[in-house]
Amino acid sequence: MTIQKVAVLGSGVMGSGIAAQIANAGVPVVLLDIVPKDAGDRNMLAKGAVDKMLKADPAPFMHKRNAKLITCGNLEDDLALLKECDWIVEVVLEDITVKHATYEKIAPYRKPGAVVSSNTSTIPLEKLTEKADTDFQKHFMITHFFNPPRYMRLLEVVTGSKTDTSATGRVRDFCDRHLGKGVVVCRDTPGFIANRLGVFWLTAGINEALKQNVSVEIADAVMSKPVGIPKTGVFGLLDLIGIDLIPKLASSLLSTLPAHDGYRALHIDHPFIHDMIKAGYTGRKGKGGFYRLNPDPAAKKEKQALKLSASTFAEGQYMKSDKISLPSIDAGKKGLRAVVESPDAGGQYALAVLSQTLHYAACLAGEIADNIADIDEAMRLGYNWKKGPFEMMDDLGPAWLSAHWQKQGWTVPPIMTQLGDRSFYKIEQGKIYYFGSDGTYHLLKRADGVMLLSDIKLASKPLIKTGSASVWDIGDGVVCVEFTGKMNALDDQVFEAYWQAIKLIGDGKGAYKAMVIYNEGSNFSAGANLGLAIFAMNIALWPQIEELVTGGQKVYKALKFAPFPVVAAPSGMALGGGCEILLHADHVQAHAETYCGLVEVGVGLIPGWGGCKEMILRYMDEERRAYDKATGGKRVWFSPKNTPMGAVRKAFELIAVATVAKSAFEAKDYKYLRDSDGITMNRDRLLFDAKQKALELAKHYAPPLKVEDIKLPGPSGRYALDMAVADLRKSGKATPYDVVVSSALARVLTGGDKADWTKPISEDDILKLEAAEFMKLVHQDGTMARVEHMLEKGKPLRN
Repeated sequence: MTIQKVAVLGSGVMGSGIAAQIANAGVPVVLLDIVPKDAGDRNMLAKGAVDKMLKADPAPFMHKRNAKLITCGNLEDDLALLKECDWIVEVVLEDITVKHATYEKIAPYRKPGAVVSSNTSTIPLEKLTEKADTDFQKHFMITHFFNPPRYMRLLEVVTGSKTDTSATGRVRDFCDRHLGKGVVVCRDTPGFIANRLGVFWLTAGINEALKQNVSVEIADAVMSKPVGIPKTGVFGLLDLIGIDLIPKLASSLLSTLPAHDGYRALHIDHPFIHDMIKAGYTGRKGKGGFYRLNPDPAAKKEKQALKLSASTFAEGQYMKSDKISLPSIDAGKKGLRAVVESPDAGGQYALAVLSQTLHYAACLAGEIADNIADIDEAMRLGYNWKKGPFEMMDDLGPAWLSAHWQKQGWTVPPIMTQLGDRSFYKIEQGKIYYFGSDGTYHLLKRADGVMLLSDIKLASKPLIKTGSASVWDIGDGVVCVEFTGKMNALDDQVFEAYWQAIKLIGDGKGAYKAMVIYNEGSNFSAGANLGLAIFAMNIALWPQIEELVTGGQKVYKALKFAPFPVVAAPSGMALGGGCEILLHADHVQAHAETYCGLVEVGVGLIPGWGGCKEMILRYMDEERRAYDKATGGKRVWFSPKNTPMGAVRKAFELIAVATVAKSAFEAKDYKYLRDSDGITMNRDRLLFDAKQKALELAKHYAPPLKVEDIKLPGPSGRYALDMAVADLRKSGKATPYDVVVSSALARVLTGGDKADWTKPISEDDILKLEAAEFMKLVHQDGTMARVEHMLEKGKPLRN
């Protein structure tokens, strides 16, 4: 039995979010909730939840049409809908009585063999099923999603002694392949893995800040990027998840943890936390939290930080947030050990918080999961740590850490004694092994269909390496081009790697037959290297800038018309030049969470590496296919639906406002991706899927034909676009420099001064226009101001 339809019981934030992610996978969902007293619409809770999600930002839906896959109902009138569902996810109140009543209510309607799971993180599985019959227990498990379900990759799964392994396998496979989750099997212990350790870490972070009199700014500055933790740090994360959640999490853990557990000794019920909650300072969802914006309108959104006091909270404790600069923060570039050995306030804070957290993790090894690799995976996926606790211990040195604990008078956990002077992970013959509780090393196995470039790199050396890119042999005659610069920015060194890879593959009939463009950074590519660009602009290196523009055009053109298939596999941001790579590939296998767009206008430029050309061709192709469908394939000499202006207008509207698709599904609407391009839900499966597509294309590959008969409107079309922008300027919706940049874009998209409907031009002609208009803009002060502002502030200048 495969999972083809799912029911979610409970339409709160978590329940509705889970339903949305299942709909994102293209799977129909039944969303049921209780009937409110005196409700006019008995389905109002589920319907209201879907309506709310359609307006939410960040969006739970990857595309608004996915909402149509959700059938809303209630738990009194619509239980018969459960007979069609292969998996029922319970997300009702964290009350054992309510859950038991729900299970009793749905049992008669459960499809034979259908799995039932609970999203609980506080109630043991045995208690959940203690009143259920044997068949129900056989098909029951806990599936603990993290909020928000679309964006958080971790799914913790807990099974019981009676749970059928085939039922577990179906859910794991579905959540992995279709929902994009990193599935970690946990033992049935309080808080499972991520929250058990995460709550301890956050609690230690609060306690040590108070104990050491460390400001929240210093705490978050060091307990973030320097130690491989997201930039929110401790207090920024608490603001994000909600300060009112702190007492609830603590209460939940304290009610179920063993008497000897280390969290009991750590926990302090700080009065100021309760005072903040009472005053409405619950974090980002409230009036503020440990950080807030100055409520004084004259302060111009000044960011403030709370000066901590263990006993009280008052609004007068907020002060302007300081930008922190400490040696311990800079030490992060040298590694974790350098951070915690820094003698300044940041280093001492990091040492205290991490040493307690890692000690707790070592004590829990063997209790909360079957192995340390699962614990590390849970923290990477659930809290977005760059490395899990045991990987951190390896970075610090387990022997060094044990010695530090002994100095503190702490008992060294058994697994550390067993490990001795070895490390928790080792690499042998290009494979990763982890240390087990049995005192031996075990191979870290990947699931079928999971391929990581990081694994390949352990067992091989690059075929080609430049200052900003590497080329790897990923097997079966396929090479992978990997960007390696900051933010995977593009420059001449990336282009050099492309040229060498193109030469290496040759005609595609030798040792290599296809290329995949992929990397495992947070973002595929943020586009051209702006730092390099502003340097060149400041010292008037105009020939070098022009060479970079035309060089990019040549290499992208070479990729498009290469005698072998090129597959791009993006994840995260693919902006500007990064998006233009996708436009020139034979096929794009995109991770669902791909955010792409031609955003050059934000820095006072236009797409210069073929982006304008490719968007015109894509929209023209769309109009041609729509026209053929409408006319039955009959062409007439003229029709309003067969003019060059429609495609030009669409491309102009897209590029002129720097439209960014917020998912791979949205990218198809904007034509950044073709309808035929693929989407992979699980990030870890992206490279494998891209490679398989490359091999499929290589079997009977023929490059695309060059388009030599592009009909564009010329000056009359440009005048129409300029007039539209002028109207926006009059209404205040466009800035003076928007007009300048838009005019350059209009000139390219309409084919320049000599084009008209009767004089077709070629792809190369449009590339020449792109380069010429790009270089005109580069010389403008307005463009330089926008580039500098983007580098300094990280957002566009509205000049």
